[in-house]
Amino acid sequence: MLQQILIIGLGHFGMSLARALSDKGAEILAIDTNIQLINEVSLFVADAVCMDATDEAELAKLEPWKRDAAVCCIGDDSKEASIIVTALLRQMGTKLVVSRANDAVHQRILQLVGAHQILNPEQEFGKRFANRLLFRHLMADAPLGDDLQLAEVMVRAEIVGQNLAELKLPKRFGVLVVGVRRGPTGRILQPSPHESLQADDILLVVGNEEAIPKFLKGIA
Repeated sequence: MLQQILIIGLGHFGMSLARALSDKGAEILAIDTNIQLINEVSLFVADAVCMDATDEAELAKLEPWKRDAAVCCIGDDSKEASIIVTALLRQMGTKLVVSRANDAVHQRILQLVGAHQILNPEQEFGKRFANRLLFRHLMADAPLGDDLQLAEVMVRAEIVGQNLAELKLPKRFGVLVVGVRRGPTGRILQPSPHESLQADDILLVVGNEEAIPKFLKGIA
């Protein structure tokens, strides 16, 4: 069954999220007060409605509680609106409410009104891009929870031919290799502690925010 997701606010982030989720097969209902943005998003989402989501009666007509998740993507232009919409979604019994925060104060208020998850796209992108600049062999990274991260790291020439047992990464750096991406197809293999690493291997590594940079510096 398709995931049904409500997206409110079609700025750069909301529009990008709507397209990405639609491409992945989710059924998206997009909302914004700007008819031009609604016309644009309607080309690739299941449905799009031009309306003010802070209007409780109008929002209730969309039955957000029947959807798998609702994402409030309202940006800097109206923090008040994002807070109101988040509160309304929770009051209506929406299963998962994800709200975009623009700063620390905004984030605390969204927590108080009941957002299940809070994201700051600019902040998260800044952190990830900083790591990509500092560590050129870092392919990608993504948060797994409050502190854990998953990183894809190219095997450096210095450790080619060594195996995971020899490298002792959990003891030295506090990270765990959970997979090895290998070959032209990029298939992911279960890591073997005694198999030598190859030049084109990419390690899938899990660790906390302190362990990942420590590991990247340690094998540089």
